[in-house]
Amino acid sequence: MADQETQHTSEKIEEQDVVQDAQHDETQADAGGDALQDQIEQLTQALATAKEDAIRAAAEAQNARRRAQQDVEKAHKFALEKFVNDMLPVADNLERAVESSKADGVEMATVVEGVELTLKTLVDALKKHNVEAVSPEGEPFDPQLHQAMSMIEQPDVEPNTVLNVFQQGYTLNGRLVRPAMVVVSKS
Repeated sequence: MADQETQHTSEKIEEQDVVQDAQHDETQADAGGDALQDQIEQLTQALATAKEDAIRAAAEAQNARRRAQQDVEKAHKFALEKFVNDMLPVADNLERAVESSKADGVEMATVVEGVELTLKTLVDALKKHNVEAVSPEGEPFDPQLHQAMSMIEQPDVEPNTVLNVFQQGYTLNGRLVRPAMVVVSKS
């Protein structure tokens, strides 16, 4: 009987061990499941944050592109503003010259002097904006800067020399805007 009791006690201890192991496994599984659930929640939150950051960054990039495009449009639209402001006094002076020429008893010398001053104002404003006149009289003909309108025989001048300038040419920052219209000597 002592053997049976010992065996029965052993079986009970084994049963208790099995139950404890099962409970321990369940607890570990629950703890592991809870840990996995916590990790999934953390990763889900990190993903949501990353998505928000990506959307925000894309919106900021789009706004920067839009602002840059607007800046370029404004630069194109108002690029000549300084030039126009420098040309307005020329227009004002020409209007005054026309008005004064219509007045009774005005001498033409006064009108001519006013127009000459206006021309000087215009030339100064052009120079201020790097517009240079090309007036090549007496220089060798350069087809890159000059346009020959006619050729005249001149025995006392080298061939291909500019004899006369019909219309001045202009360059802007060294780049030809309009060639000078010239008369060239021929041999």
